[in-house]
Amino acid sequence: MPSCRIQGVNVDIVPYLAGLSAIVALVLAFFFYRLVKVAPPGNDRMVHLMTEIQSGARAFLKQEYTWVAGFVVVMAVLIPVLTGVALAFVSYILGAVLSAGAGYVGMTVATMANARTTQAATEGPAKALPLAFRGGAVMGFSVAGLSLLGLAFTYLLFVEWLSVDDPFEIFTAFGLGASSIALFSRVGGGIYTKAADVGADLVGKVEAGIPEDDPRNPATIADNVGDNVGDVAGMGADLFESYSGSIIAPIALTAFSFAAAGTEVTGDDIGLARIMFPMAVAFVGMLAAMIGSFAVRGSSRADVKSLSRQLHMGTNVAMGLTLIGTVLVGLWLFSGDEFESWWGLPVSVIGGLLVGWAIGKVAEIWTSDHYGPVRKIAQQSETGPATTVLSGISAGMVSVAASVVLIGAGVLVAYWGGQQTLGDTSAAGIYGIAVAAIGMLATTGVVVSVDAYGPIADNAGGIAEMSELDPKVREVTDALDSLGNTTAAIAKGFAVGSAALTALALFKTFEVALRLEDPSFVLSLDVGQVDVFIGLFLGAMLPFLFAALTIDAVGRAANKMIEEVRRQFREIPGLREGAEGVKPDSSRCVAISTQASLREMLAPGALAVVVPLVLGFIDVDTLGGFLAGALVTGFALAIFMANAGGAWDNAKKYIEAGAHGGKGSDPHKAAVVGDTVGDPFKDTSGPAMNILIKVMTIVSLVFASAFV
Repeated sequence: MPSCRIQGVNVDIVPYLAGLSAIVALVLAFFFYRLVKVAPPGNDRMVHLMTEIQSGARAFLKQEYTWVAGFVVVMAVLIPVLTGVALAFVSYILGAVLSAGAGYVGMTVATMANARTTQAATEGPAKALPLAFRGGAVMGFSVAGLSLLGLAFTYLLFVEWLSVDDPFEIFTAFGLGASSIALFSRVGGGIYTKAADVGADLVGKVEAGIPEDDPRNPATIADNVGDNVGDVAGMGADLFESYSGSIIAPIALTAFSFAAAGTEVTGDDIGLARIMFPMAVAFVGMLAAMIGSFAVRGSSRADVKSLSRQLHMGTNVAMGLTLIGTVLVGLWLFSGDEFESWWGLPVSVIGGLLVGWAIGKVAEIWTSDHYGPVRKIAQQSETGPATTVLSGISAGMVSVAASVVLIGAGVLVAYWGGQQTLGDTSAAGIYGIAVAAIGMLATTGVVVSVDAYGPIADNAGGIAEMSELDPKVREVTDALDSLGNTTAAIAKGFAVGSAALTALALFKTFEVALRLEDPSFVLSLDVGQVDVFIGLFLGAMLPFLFAALTIDAVGRAANKMIEEVRRQFREIPGLREGAEGVKPDSSRCVAISTQASLREMLAPGALAVVVPLVLGFIDVDTLGGFLAGALVTGFALAIFMANAGGAWDNAKKYIEAGAHGGKGSDPHKAAVVGDTVGDPFKDTSGPAMNILIKVMTIVSLVFASAFV
């Protein structure tokens, strides 16, 4: 690629800066790992429980990755065979391997941090919160660092250094590799964790009347393992894919658009600036996230509001610094005479950043017990499980309306910003929407850190209960855990919001890629055409079918878990009564969740890849309608499920803290039923929706040349 200077600076340096910031992020992840490792893990019982959880999580992840490796090999063969881009399988495998690696590293450290957080909680939240956050930060900066490093390396290798044919088709395949791991990790991990959680709660709390995470419950260890494989490894793969996709989409859109117009992107200041801008914003966001991570401090008070203020300090600092850095990047790249204005695209990015924050705030309002929706659900539990479930469904649906309005506003601002810099065309506006998704995820390092903090806090509470520590320790961990439910819902808001914008940009890129193969081809989205109309309805249906398959999978796996827990309570003398020396067979429950989740994840995962391929080979216009329908309903379902599930969970915790009769009361039992309904909503089906809509779009994009 020829060198290009903008405002006196060689812009070819941007991928190197992005790669360097990624390496620094990985060094920071190692630094946080060392801080976690030197913290005391507690007494022998706590260390034993930590080791059991870690062993179960590693065993599951090893088996899951073994199963998924077969799918990756098949796709690595299909990509060059069907597309003719021989080297695309290299970046595809790289994306898959780095995604899996980030999940494994993050989960390993999370399972080290749980007992250490419990021990820190014996000294209060001021010690426990920063330690749990640092454990999560290993995951956060591993995800962001490996993703950005992989993208920078792939770009430099195939575009800069080797100058191969079809370099951007190869670059795009990295995103498909990341999506492949994310889809199966989210679905498999989600089925595992919720099967164990539902089984533990329904038999333990409702039938046996014993506390959550009671050592008598055979499913307790499996439940704590599930927190790590689903909410750490699965979530990490999800955000790895989201972050990678948000950077790939605007770069691919630019490269394919210039190629379709017969213009050499590498020799044009406008094209090169558009290629470099996403990586430049990612570089700024990475630095901001690293600085923000040091702003998280402990709180001497154990109330959720005080803890929330401290935990969100890192995100707020990172957002502020990213805002300033994005303005400077825009001034550098877009202040030349060939651009309409320098500030338009920074406005698009900042608009995405603010909309992501606002969607997260909506999630907080609908899932935190400091606000009306959760308290209303808790109040409805006074009249039984039916009203509890109805109230949660209603709250989740209302939250969709607020989120859709925010996304609509963000799309308008981003579209307008793109046109202000690049000219009054729809392509310029779509580019603005694409970079808005980067705004939502620029601070991924600290966003994932805050999200991964939640499962660590949840595990810490379980270890406190199973180790029979002072009840005051459990009060501290419960406060940390309640905050973790809200931070998880906020991170899901960022992920699904960016998914909507990224999928839209990838859809536009898919259209351009088709035209690149056949200049006379025009993708139709006219609903008056029967093939488009059928595709639209098929796409609207698929997220519901996907949700049904994953919820059914959780139900079937949970049924086996419930039967096993009941059997052990029935057949092991003294177990229910807590007789001295009597222990449950936890390994049996771990095996049930592992086997069921791996078997059940295959059908939903394959659906996301096979359906767009089949439709693409039958009729491309039908595929276009299909992708549009899936994008709309998938986004709405993701928001609904994530927020409804989070609201049910925190309504239960609100009652357990003493409201409406407290633990063991009839309202508490009703709230537990609501929580078990919400478990697959918020941790299995809902989070997988944002991956689903992007997987289907990027599969269509990668195989576009085979469809025409």
